[in-house]
Amino acid sequence: MHFHRLSFWLIAPALGALAGVLYSIMFQVETLMNSAIRGILIGAPILLYERGFLFPRWRNRIRGTATPIFVFVTVITYAALIVLGNAVAGTVLHHFFGYMLNAHDAMMMSQSGFVYSLIAAAVTVFVFRLRDLIGPGLFMSLLLGRYHRPTKEERIFLFLDVSGSARFADRHGDLAAQAYLGQIFNALALPVRRSGGSIDDYVGDMALVTWTVPRGARDAACIRCVFDFAKAITDNASTWEARFGEVPRFRAALHCGSVVVAEIGFERHKISYFGDAVNTTARLEILSKTLDVPVLASVDLLGHIGKLPGEFTAQDLGLHAIRGRSEQIGVAAIHRR
Repeated sequence: MHFHRLSFWLIAPALGALAGVLYSIMFQVETLMNSAIRGILIGAPILLYERGFLFPRWRNRIRGTATPIFVFVTVITYAALIVLGNAVAGTVLHHFFGYMLNAHDAMMMSQSGFVYSLIAAAVTVFVFRLRDLIGPGLFMSLLLGRYHRPTKEERIFLFLDVSGSARFADRHGDLAAQAYLGQIFNALALPVRRSGGSIDDYVGDMALVTWTVPRGARDAACIRCVFDFAKAITDNASTWEARFGEVPRFRAALHCGSVVVAEIGFERHKISYFGDAVNTTARLEILSKTLDVPVLASVDLLGHIGKLPGEFTAQDLGLHAIRGRSEQIGVAAIHRR
């Protein structure tokens, strides 16, 4: 994941430079080099902002708002980044490349340049909002048509269920319960993204998270995701208590196996998983409640992970029979030291 973060610091300037070159070709203004420099210093900050590298707290607050507010505030944020980036670009072009007679003139942005930047920003807002609504992994898969034809894959599944949500709804009402669950799933998003996973669905008070086996097994990323989420909840316990009157609790079950991944639907497309691994993970989540184990993992998954990092321990709970499966399955309780 650190490699992907580092690589984006190289990709963002390259995409910004490309946008600048396209502007120069379309409007036949400045040289390609000057436009590329402007593109880097205007476009790269916007892309880095959208990836959460710049002003992440501000970005996360905006993403949690209704779409009209999100679009309006994000375009204003982009406009500020455009003006600031252009000012920096003009200063660089004047002092290092002798562009314009003075820095003030070099920093001035043409009307066409500002409109072009805003249109590009608006398109970016639309794409990223659509990605947020669908989910980053699913968005790219649908865009590329990766699963237009059913594909067999080895996947890791996490079923994460919020404990006591029905009781919370009885005490506070359905609207408050929905706000409560919404904040919990918002807190889950960052640990999932850091681990390289994808939140593929929400069913009531349960979230379905998936990884490809290589990505989720590497350094026990799928397990680390669960405990990073638990830490995020614990670190903000006082905030949860103040707002909702309790600190969220959850159960998590992890399993892996071969599934068929397919794009289904006509007017509303969705990527679905078909196979025993999905059903088994759901049954393990029920088993975790029976065994009173907050985090339960199958022995099959632990076999793919290999030796756990030193901060985690696996307590063998033996073989258990689960509904819909002829053979018993070995499970373990996962703890963080």
